[in-house]
Amino acid sequence: MDTTQLLKGVLDVAVLAVIQEEDGYGYDIVRRLRAAGLKEVGDASVYGTLRRLYTAGALSTYVVPSDGGPHRKYYGINTEGRTMLAEQRASWTRFANTVSLLLTEQHQPTATIRTIGDKS
Repeated sequence: MDTTQLLKGVLDVAVLAVIQEEDGYGYDIVRRLRAAGLKEVGDASVYGTLRRLYTAGALSTYVVPSDGGPHRKYYGINTEGRTMLAEQRASWTRFANTVSLLLTEQHQPTATIRTIGDKS
């Protein structure tokens, strides 16, 4: 299964979850996502997600000086981000449970699906 589209749908919540554990700079967050099993995550996708979450008010930023290179912009989750993460966790859990149920061999439809034009 190509997980590219699935990853696009859950990248916001994955980034928020990683940052909730510990603040981080862009590449550090990419590395942590990959270490968690999201091997296909692209650098540009994560950087775009960080900008979008920051613009949405879910993240705060601060700069840490570096002796060996450019300063690093760190991202931290704030109150709005924690609320967003809690809501997205609940949505993901409901969605994943539903899909898991659909994919089990024991799944029995709870209702008969009517076709277009069916008047019964």
